[in-house]
Amino acid sequence: MEFILPSEFYARDTVLVARELLGHVLVHDTPEGLTAGRIVETEAYLQGDPACHASRGMTPRNRVMFGPPGHAYVYIIYGMHHCFNVVTAREGVGEAVLIRALEPLEGIPLMQVRRGKEKLKDLCRGPAMLVQAMGISRNNNGEDMVVGVGGRLFVCRGEAVGEDDLVTTTRVGINQGVELPLRFYIKGDNYISRK
Repeated sequence: MEFILPSEFYARDTVLVARELLGHVLVHDTPEGLTAGRIVETEAYLQGDPACHASRGMTPRNRVMFGPPGHAYVYIIYGMHHCFNVVTAREGVGEAVLIRALEPLEGIPLMQVRRGKEKLKDLCRGPAMLVQAMGISRNNNGEDMVVGVGGRLFVCRGEAVGEDDLVTTTRVGINQGVELPLRFYIKGDNYISRK
């Protein structure tokens, strides 16, 4: 487990973390089995950003965002879908990176059952889809992703994505802060949520 990204990776500038998470591998080990996917799309959410849950201060819902970096922040949207984020920056600053899309790597049959889909492209092409495919739920909210041995949800070191293969654009699926260039994805990747 020495390849798990350490807390120091997350305890940095959130935009930098969002960019550098691309190419690394999200892993979730559950009683049903292990699933893993290469991170191909992310979005940064900053404390002063109107689209960030922490923009108005700490609440019971977003408390995890203000905690130690490298913890999972999982919340429900539209009363039915979960989204998964990794807490970033230093403790006390409410920031996180939303994982928007994965390229499925391991546990694909389990992902297909969970999603009720067969095609690889349909498994993890959006934040709610990847959470369902990976078996992530509100029970993972606040989970320490850097504890190493015994940890069930973590990010392993993958291949770094060079500047030439990185696309920076505005975020999608939000109403505020839509003009901010805080969405990042791997150029030409077939698994991103949308171009």
